[in-house]
Amino acid sequence: MKNWILFSVVFVLSLSLVITVFVFWKANAPFNEIKEKAESLVLDTKALAVVENSYVYNGNKPYVTVFGVDEYGKGKAVFVPMSLEENSMQEVFLADGLTEEQAMSVFKDDTDAKEILHMKLGFEEPGPVWEITYKSESGTLNYVYLLFEDGQWWKRILNL
Repeated sequence: MKNWILFSVVFVLSLSLVITVFVFWKANAPFNEIKEKAESLVLDTKALAVVENSYVYNGNKPYVTVFGVDEYGKGKAVFVPMSLEENSMQEVFLADGLTEEQAMSVFKDDTDAKEILHMKLGFEEPGPVWEITYKSESGTLNYVYLLFEDGQWWKRILNL
């Protein structure tokens, strides 16, 4: 009897783990698919020679931000719209603006962040922006946007 109970518990736990992993894997599938298509488009159009990283940025319009190096060895970020329209792609040389560390320094000088959730480079109305999502000391969710070019504050969404 003891063996049956142990078997049942192990089976249920294993089944729960497998189902959880499967659900998360299926939930990420659309993001992985659009990232792969955006990376292929960037390489096919020769906007980048080598892709290093990419992620989905959801702003007013969703983009896939693709980081890499162009044919001249310069670091670049290419913003590919979710529609994968070649004519709507935007790009910026990483040397022309703030690095992630510099943007974080500007951010920390002016906020009371308890926990930084993520930091992404995206494309908005004024151009490339650093989006920083964080929790404040009071536990509220906040978004701030710094302009990529000079680190000026563009927009703040506080206390959500």
